[in-house]
Amino acid sequence: MSNYTAVIDGETGRYGAWFPDLPGCTAMGESLDQLILNATDAMRDWATILTERGERPPAPRPIETLRGDPNVVEALQEGAHLRSVPLILTSGKPIKANLSLDTGVLAAIDEEAKRRGLTRSALVEWLAREALPRLTG
Repeated sequence: MSNYTAVIDGETGRYGAWFPDLPGCTAMGESLDQLILNATDAMRDWATILTERGERPPAPRPIETLRGDPNVVEALQEGAHLRSVPLILTSGKPIKANLSLDTGVLAAIDEEAKRRGLTRSALVEWLAREALPRLTG
């Protein structure tokens, strides 16, 4: 999993992000949490389209390098800030994974999965997709 730096600006209720290393990849959100989730989805879709064309996403530049990029410098001077966002690619191919969990945690997962009409695996994947972007910031 690669992490790319997002340039985030806006105000409460209207946030936007763009990625200096992923030309044309942008996202918006009403809250910073929603913006990060939307940015993760936008990055995935951007990388998927690139891959379908036979290309690969560029390697992310170190944040120190980005801080010298004139577009980033300008955005930071205007009040933007930087945030690391993970590129979580999906393959559409499930793989079996053996996990060890506390029995109480597993019971809670199973209860929530049942409540939502999901399988245990579907709920765990959804939880990971929601949590991973929040952990990298």
